[in-house]
Amino acid sequence: MDKILMNKEQIMEIIPHRDPFLLIDEILEMEIGARVLAVKYVREDEYYFRGHFPQEKIMPGVLIIEALAQTGAVGILSMPANLGKIAYFGGIRDAKFREKVQPGDTLKLEVTLDRVRGRAGVGTGTAWLNGKVACKCGILFAIGS
Repeated sequence: MDKILMNKEQIMEIIPHRDPFLLIDEILEMEIGARVLAVKYVREDEYYFRGHFPQEKIMPGVLIIEALAQTGAVGILSMPANLGKIAYFGGIRDAKFREKVQPGDTLKLEVTLDRVRGRAGVGTGTAWLNGKVACKCGILFAIGS
C-alpha cells in the first residue's frame, strides 16, 4: 500500500477544482516544482459514465488528461512563489491512449515538470493502469495570479 502524502482536502487547499471536477484523490509522492505522483480512484458513480458509454463505461480521454493537468498543477502551485495562484492549460501535445479506463480502476498519475520559465512551463504526463501506460502526453501550462 502506498503512503498518502496529501488527501483530497489538502489537494483542494492548493488547486481550485471541486467535485465533480476534482479528478485526483491523493498525492503519493512529490518533488515540489519537479515531479508529482497522484491517484484517481475511478468510481462506478462518476457523472460521465451515464453517457460515456452506458453499454461500456469508459473514462473519457480528455478527463484523463485533465486529471494529469491537475496533478501537475499541485506540483507547480506548491512552489513558494506560486502559492495561492492558479495554473491554466496552455496546450496538449502528442496525446496517446493505450488502455481503457473503467469503473473500479485505479489510475496512477505521474507528471514531471520538464521546463519552467517565469510563468509558463512544459510537463510530461503519464497515466498508469495496472503497470501499463494508459495515456501519455505533453502538457503546456501558464501560471496566473
